[in-house]
This record gives sequence, C-alpha cells and structure tokens, in this order.
Amino acid sequence: MYKIDFDNPIAVHFIGIGGISMSGLAQILMANGFTISGSDDKKSRYTEHLESLGVEIMYGNKAANIQPGIDLIVYTAAIREDNPEFARCKELSLPMITRAELLGQIMRNYGHAIAVSGTHGKTTTSSMASEILLAADLAPTLTIGGILKSIGGNLKLGNSEYFLTEACEYTNSFLSFYPKYGIILNVEEDHLDFFKDINEIRDSFHKFAGLLPEDGALIINSDIDNYIALTEGIAAPVHTFGFSDAADYYCTDLHVGDHGAYKFLFHTPDGRSQEVILNVVGLHNVSNALASLVLADLLHIDLQIAAKALLSCS
Repeated sequence: MYKIDFDNPIAVHFIGIGGISMSGLAQILMANGFTISGSDDKKSRYTEHLESLGVEIMYGNKAANIQPGIDLIVYTAAIREDNPEFARCKELSLPMITRAELLGQIMRNYGHAIAVSGTHGKTTTSSMASEILLAADLAPTLTIGGILKSIGGNLKLGNSEYFLTEACEYTNSFLSFYPKYGIILNVEEDHLDFFKDINEIRDSFHKFAGLLPEDGALIINSDIDNYIALTEGIAAPVHTFGFSDAADYYCTDLHVGDHGAYKFLFHTPDGRSQEVILNVVGLHNVSNALASLVLADLLHIDLQIAAKALLSCS
C-alpha cells in the first residue's frame, strides 16, 4: 500500500469526493498543505463547501477527470473497476488507496486516536463522545458520519493529539485503522451483501479489537452475546459497560424523564457515580451514552463535565 509522507504534501485526487467522509478527509489533507481535486456525480452541500475552499471538482465520471500532476488517488468502496476514472488511473499506474486506508494513515499522526465501531449507533455515539471531548477543551479533530450542530457540520479540525472517527465494519474498512482507543457498541447481523453470516461479522470485530495497542483500551458492551470471545488474545486492556453491575461501568436508577429521555446514575469500577440526564430517547441511547462516559473516564475527563456535555446531544 502507498504510504503518505505528511511532511511532503502532494496532489491528491478523490473519486467520490462528495461523500460525507471523503469530503472531511479532503479537508484534513488540505489543512496539512496537500493540493486537492476531486470528482463526483452531482453537486451537494459537501462539494459546494469544498469548492468554496478552492478545491477543483469535476462532475460526472470521465477519464478526462484524471489530469496531469496528480500524485495519488483516493477512492471509496463504491467505486468499481469499470469506473472510467478508476480505469484511467490503472492505465497510468497511478498510486491508489481506499478511503479507509487514507483514514488509517491520518490516524497514525495522532497520539490519541479513537475509533467508534458497532453495527448500530456509531454516529450517535461519536457525536456524544465529540461533545465530551469539546467540553473538556481537548481541541480534538473530529470526523463524524452525520451533522453535529455544535461544530456546524461533520468535521472539526483540532490542534491536539486527539482524533475521533467512526469505524465501519463494511468491507472490513476499520481493519485499515490505527486506533489507540476502540469502542464496540454492538455486533449484529448487517451488511450481509459482504459478510457471509454473523460469525464472519464477529471475526471482523475481533480483528478490529486486535488492532488496539497495550497502552490503549477496548471499550465493549458486555451485553453483546459472548463478548469475551471478541476480546480473546488482544493486547489492549478491556473495559466493559452495560446495564448490570456485572460490567465494569454500568448504570442504575433508570428513569424516563422529560420527552421520553432517560436519566440514570453512571457507576465506575472504583465506586464513583454521576447522575446523567439525556436529551435523546431510547434505551439504546443510554447504552451509547455509557460507552461515551467510559471513554471520558479513561481519558481522565471530569464526569460532571462529561454528563453536562451529553445534554447537548438531541
């Protein structure tokens, strides 16, 4: 795989630059001095924003979009080999990497890279964790699969060692990542156009957990069926969360508050507790909040600050 030298910026062309993740990665490279161009099927809020930043974007899939001077191609999993641009890049023997491979290489530039995985709840949990990191003044770089009102979009460029992203299992994308902290929210049958069955999905998540280093951490939902099998043989310490005190971190005193949202007490392994009030409904969002609070505690963020930050999520 082509390795990017971030100390020597080059010209990078994105095939499918209008995707929410691709557009964010393009901006991260721009902030590091790279020259960016791209193509997409049609205009969107993301392509228009990039154009306002000076990015040249071509619309429609044409071989002519691959212009002289391009050093590297980034493409999404949705791009097929019969795509005219893809075929032209192969013909020219241009270096090519996937969106996931680029994201993984970007993560290596951050000492505290955080990857939020799970078959459901990634965007919500990433948003919750992002609000906590922002409230703690950690100046993180954030790339989220949805719009976060507090940052006015899906991307925030920070100036610290903290980087947070969603980590999708589809096509085993997250196996190209280099996280220090990983969250596994749930593991269920999904993307069966790629995975054969639930066992293959579980194997993918086990490999994701195996990416985490000894000085990192795996945060995993203890309500996942036989979650222990997903942690076997990994180097990172394992921290569980759930709805019972069998987990390392858990909640009690669950009550439905205003507008159907929950409030509860969050408990840590060393006996501390913190009242938490949510502005989003559903028990699944209690679980998402628990994962975010565990991350906050492992990063030594005051739990009062973290709980207050969760009120921003609606």
